[in-house]
Amino acid sequence: MTMDIAFTPRRNGTLALALLLAGCSSTPGNTSLNSIRQPVVEQMTHTLDLASAGSDIPALEEARLAAWFGTIGLAAGDHVTASGDPRQRGEVAAIAARHGVVLDDAPNAAAPALAPGTVRVSVVRSRAYVPNCPNWSDGSTTSFDNATSPGFGCAVNGNLAAMVADPQHLLHGARDTGTTEVMSATKAIASYRAIEPTGAGGLSAVSSQGGSGE
Repeated sequence: MTMDIAFTPRRNGTLALALLLAGCSSTPGNTSLNSIRQPVVEQMTHTLDLASAGSDIPALEEARLAAWFGTIGLAAGDHVTASGDPRQRGEVAAIAARHGVVLDDAPNAAAPALAPGTVRVSVVRSRAYVPNCPNWSDGSTTSFDNATSPGFGCAVNGNLAAMVADPQHLLHGARDTGTTEVMSATKAIASYRAIEPTGAGGLSAVSSQGGSGE
């Protein structure tokens, strides 16, 4: 906010003080501690149609799929779906597993529109970012309505968007599969039980006598 002071002479010789408050009529800023700088998730879908031979995907088509995954840089965080029967989907899942990606359970929604003998593989890639961050547009530190700065929340939410493994978790959270990995759940307990007790090897001998100089 800037303040311009102008002195204008009147007819009676007195001076009139006119205070022109520039910017006071603008839209108030964010007066709460809830940041308006929130992550935005963008999604892009890549598709590839493969020719199938019965219930199998030919080796040449599997090689083409593997090369396509490598070209688009398939990695953790990408969601892969495939049409076809369970055997065909299993062949696609095996190739996706080489990149550390698990095939989604939901089949491809475009499967009914495909020609017979065609398997469609889709890769949904998401990107999370915070628009207009960082924002240093307000050069003044004065806020008469006690509002936060335009860039308030950019650091925290920007780091969150950059570090989240799956950007779609910012939309709906991670879905639990309902299963428990027993080996992982009991690993800590097994390690605790495998450690030998500290007194198992006997106690060390400690002399209560003083030094030779006494």
